[in-house]
Amino acid sequence: MVFQNYALYPHMSVYNNMAYGLRNRGMAEAEIKTRVEEAARVLELSAMLERKPRQLSGGQRQRVAMGRAIVRQPKVFLFDEPLSNLDAKLRIAMRVEIRKLQRRLNTTSIYVTHDQLEAMTLADILVVMNGGQVEQVGNPLAIYERPATTFVASFIGAPPMNLMSTRPEEIKSQLGGASSEAGIVGIRPEDFVITDQTPTGGVALPLTVEAIERVGAETFVYGSREQEDQRVAATPGELPPGEVIVRIPGTDAPAIGQKIRVAAARAKLHLFSGDGRKRIEA
Repeated sequence: MVFQNYALYPHMSVYNNMAYGLRNRGMAEAEIKTRVEEAARVLELSAMLERKPRQLSGGQRQRVAMGRAIVRQPKVFLFDEPLSNLDAKLRIAMRVEIRKLQRRLNTTSIYVTHDQLEAMTLADILVVMNGGQVEQVGNPLAIYERPATTFVASFIGAPPMNLMSTRPEEIKSQLGGASSEAGIVGIRPEDFVITDQTPTGGVALPLTVEAIERVGAETFVYGSREQEDQRVAATPGELPPGEVIVRIPGTDAPAIGQKIRVAAARAKLHLFSGDGRKRIEA
């Protein structure tokens, strides 16, 4: 197991932390030395074997914790939130290292995390759980593209999917006769475009821009419907009101307070049952 808090012995060197479990098993010292040195080479810790944990960075400590598991040559690795104590930049670096290490060792790994980005980038098979219950199992990209429930839809993806409640008859009239079971429409932020047009079979939303986040190559636009709009029945192709996140490429963005109209094509819409427990096919 590789734990969130490293669980290293502070009075022991890196070498002895990695060797401790093998010594408890009664393994010969020569074999212990071979295993520890090989794990240290793989993890780029060879120059640090005589250091104590307090002399290491957070990322180096996590690698020592991983090395302690590797030397035992297990059939399965269990990672329990291993990157939670690291800063954002180091988490990215360690995420890449764990992925490379897993491929090099070719050992089955179970990785527990609340970070959906870690889940998406590290998993070959992703299991999304909610309250101890499995919501969906599958390839990460397939789950992203076809979430089975609204919980999965909002958990996988950053920013999360926009979810809007509506009446079944509105879905049937506006979205081309989708199942009467549908009561929630989901749209990924990147699937909106700012336009005056409403795509055939798609939806459009009038928004007032409340906030802007420029994050380099893309911009997040946070919009809301005005209160007076909420009392007016939606025109064909429009969904009921609510807060909406729109992801657009580049650094250009509408001004805060500006009124805009965003639209999404029919193929980009996700329909769910009114309680959000299942995906509905049109």
